[in-house]
Amino acid sequence: MLKLLLSTALAAGLATAGLSAAQARELTVGAANVSKYLDPGRDHSNVGSQFYYNAFDTLIAKDPDTIGAEFKPALATSWELISPKVMELKLRQGVTFHNGEAMTADDVVFSLNRMYQATFAPYQVRARDRLGNFVKAEKIDDYTVRVTVEREEPLWNTLLSLQQVMIIPEEYTKALTGDPKVAEDSDYEAFSLAPVGTGPYAISQFVPGERVVYTRYDKFWGDKAPLEKATVIRVPETASRVTALKTGEVDLITNIAPDQLAMIDADANLKAVGSATPLFHVMIMNMNHPKLKDPRIRQALSLAIDRDTLNEALWQGKAVVPSTHTMKEFGDLYMPELKTFEYNPEKARKLLKEAGYDGFEITYDTDPVYYTNGLLAAQAIVEMWAKVGVKGKVNVTDKWTGGSKELMVRNWSNPMYFADPFGCFGVMWAPGGPSQSEGRFNTDEAYAKTWEKFRFSKDVEDRRAAYAELMERIKQDPPVLPLYRPYESWAMRKDVNWAPKPGHIPYVLDFRAGAISFASN
Repeated sequence: MLKLLLSTALAAGLATAGLSAAQARELTVGAANVSKYLDPGRDHSNVGSQFYYNAFDTLIAKDPDTIGAEFKPALATSWELISPKVMELKLRQGVTFHNGEAMTADDVVFSLNRMYQATFAPYQVRARDRLGNFVKAEKIDDYTVRVTVEREEPLWNTLLSLQQVMIIPEEYTKALTGDPKVAEDSDYEAFSLAPVGTGPYAISQFVPGERVVYTRYDKFWGDKAPLEKATVIRVPETASRVTALKTGEVDLITNIAPDQLAMIDADANLKAVGSATPLFHVMIMNMNHPKLKDPRIRQALSLAIDRDTLNEALWQGKAVVPSTHTMKEFGDLYMPELKTFEYNPEKARKLLKEAGYDGFEITYDTDPVYYTNGLLAAQAIVEMWAKVGVKGKVNVTDKWTGGSKELMVRNWSNPMYFADPFGCFGVMWAPGGPSQSEGRFNTDEAYAKTWEKFRFSKDVEDRRAAYAELMERIKQDPPVLPLYRPYESWAMRKDVNWAPKPGHIPYVLDFRAGAISFASN
């Protein structure tokens, strides 16, 4: 624990050194949720996604100002394939971590291999759902590394720009607990409470589930951070966040539903920005629950839901209701012509009758506050089920029930972790992915074969054809219904100029150079 405290204090001291009064701009954010740990490798959550971009860097950076997959140098200054399965990267020199250590190839190899060759259970999950093709990273010299894959990789740049492969310091991490020469599970647990990166801000204070404080790191290798300090505090209730903004307790707030925007607009000192988030709120169904094994039951539960009505009622028509699991951000893989999901209550009634549904109760699990409008949507969905003869019940719980054998139906979210169907649908429903590993989704040899064609083909048309096959499988034996891309808003003081950037994964609080400014008085 002493090592954690000393390291955090050191990071804070380094970050605040040498500032003039003119540079001392601070910001306080009221967030709906704050993570209970901060480790970019293990994290997968909407909540966690908010916090890493300010403090950590990847080897290759995706341009956050563009929707498409445009990449630029970050901790690597150049990269090239030296064989079909090996990429060589040249590292930026002069980079330091927030604790003062110089970044070298040793740190990069350590960071990548902790994911590619994961032994820590949370890393193994993340490695399996998106990094399974990566074999190893190896050091060539202090500023050159090579990365090897098992199969030729069509998404090299994309998968080297993910949050999960942000770079962390080897020596610091290994020394947090136990033997300083060995990476132990306890080291990774300790790191998640005292994280250190190379980004423009150091995390100078972290209170799990309550507060994250960023402090400008003046030795950052890139453009200087515009804020001296940014503090994110948890304010779970929407009304309380709005009140905190109005009273000046905070400067910016997250997760504002459309029906709250009138209050913001009515205040001359405030403003709001919003967008249809690159993420689906989804309804997941447990294929292996004894009562839901018949796919006709799950088809009926899906067909009974009028998602357009949900959009109008909950999102004032601002959300995006998909015909299939697709987003414009997928580029050439955007396939709105597919009709995987629809509203058809008559067909739902017919399928229920064919399946011999006898009126048993179907529970719909939801967290009370995690998802904007999540509880309201659950209540409305159960009412829609009732109209086709399904007896439903909303079960409100703050516990994750997705891995429970008793789970029947619940809400979840499916973010676009990167701009490809693999980075959205695939991360959740690939063979061996989270949905299958938690026991609520099944794949077979035919599904796996189609998935392999989609995942590794270099031909876009082949990938499109394979993805269409996967969507037809999902239609016939559904584990999921994408409800909508929610229209999320952020509200702020009138003088704060900030908005979510189109190229980020959902909910990133980007306070880097060029992302935030202030109107002059």
